[in-house]
Amino acid sequence: MKMKFSHFRVPFLAAVLIFVSWAGLVSEAGAVAIVETDAHAVLAKPVSWFRAEPMSFADLAERVQSAVVNISTSKRSARRQMMVPRFGPRDPFDDFFEKFFQHDMMPREQVQRSLGSGFIIDENGTILTNNHVVSQADEIEVGLSDGRNFKAEVIGRDEKSDIAVIKIKAEGNLPVVQLGSSKQMRPGDWVVAIGNPFGLEHTVTVGVVSAKGRLIGGGPYARFIQTDASINPGNSGGPLFNIKGEVIGINTMIYAVGQGIGFAIPIDLVKSMLPELISNGSVSHGWLGVAIQGVTPDLAKSFNLRKDKGALITEVFTNSPAAKAGLKRGDVIIDFGGEKIDDPFDLSVAVGQTKPGTEAKVKILRDGKEEELSIAIGQQEEERAASREPAGKPWSSGKADELGLVVKQITPRDATRFGVPENFKGVVVSRVEPGSPTERGDVRSGDVILEVNGSKVQSLDDYDKAVAKLKAGDMVRLFIKRGQASVYLAFKL
Repeated sequence: MKMKFSHFRVPFLAAVLIFVSWAGLVSEAGAVAIVETDAHAVLAKPVSWFRAEPMSFADLAERVQSAVVNISTSKRSARRQMMVPRFGPRDPFDDFFEKFFQHDMMPREQVQRSLGSGFIIDENGTILTNNHVVSQADEIEVGLSDGRNFKAEVIGRDEKSDIAVIKIKAEGNLPVVQLGSSKQMRPGDWVVAIGNPFGLEHTVTVGVVSAKGRLIGGGPYARFIQTDASINPGNSGGPLFNIKGEVIGINTMIYAVGQGIGFAIPIDLVKSMLPELISNGSVSHGWLGVAIQGVTPDLAKSFNLRKDKGALITEVFTNSPAAKAGLKRGDVIIDFGGEKIDDPFDLSVAVGQTKPGTEAKVKILRDGKEEELSIAIGQQEEERAASREPAGKPWSSGKADELGLVVKQITPRDATRFGVPENFKGVVVSRVEPGSPTERGDVRSGDVILEVNGSKVQSLDDYDKAVAKLKAGDMVRLFIKRGQASVYLAFKL
């Protein structure tokens, strides 16, 4: 019997029957191929590439949105107001000036408010969100879908990955989300975002995974999921769901100059950090003690490498775990703890997620030959310095100060790295807060601060005292060392 595939050469009656039953067949089995014989037309099995998806996401949204919360934060700071001019005991113009100018140079508290999103992960009120949503807050308020509002406290956060865990106390069991797997997602898969954009509570948007593994400078330990599901200010910290209603990412940022380009932290990264965040309040990141760069095709040739893959070591810090293990400048790390290393970011993620004190097997290429070393991973210097600082230092809590900076004391190990003498005493900028006055003033990570408004800075105490003298509206002048150059920078606070 001769058989041919066709969508057109079908007897009239068979075509009518197929048309009548089409909706039911597609909704249950997907597209169909029609097989023509000499006398009959029959339906074959569904086309393999076609997958039927829901005509609506309403059921999914209704099932999960009660576990999505709105987060509002407030931060109090002092500001200076203009003084009302006086023309006598009670001049008729006083009412006008008081209303128009307010009291000049009289201190008044200013409250800055911001909005974000989050989602409940257990019935006791544990909530996941972004670190940048809550890191600067004096007060955090969480709004549930049933209209109830609760004060929340931060129980753990990690600035490097922009992940935070907060908690509320509510009577009864709370609705929760299920955490899925970001590793299983592929570009083109459906995703649903729910959040609080511009204060518009429980907004639902739909899109697809546009790409995975995006590096956008949002943090050293995240390869972001890119999505075209609409994300706007206020969505930060909210969940990105797969088609099953499982969270596969935390919506974190948008591409400011484009539309339909948002980024989410993969939930697999979040799950790996969650136990330590909840139990310890922070995450201990591993430290190897090397400076690295990518391997270009030309560099691969010069080092006699077959592939332009791996992390090329450009510097090994004195007394670091790498130095103690025998790593050398010019080595190329291609495997760390069983994880393949294709580029420097892969190594940063692998080391950063390794617990300090762990013995890690590291494969390297040295002079074109593969070798394996065992390295005892250390703790990142920033965290060791923070643990030695008294409570209350902006640096110890990971918060930026009034200038929008996180700074740390320079150690002898840092001297060569920052181009200063080994016995140098001073502070270096560890992080610049986005949108801060210092960012607008072109202060950068790695800048060594020598003076603040003419006051010498040789220690964190010197720096703190100089900053404490500043108030809103002041001009700030920094004298810094950047590489081999020394420059002045000025900006208005």
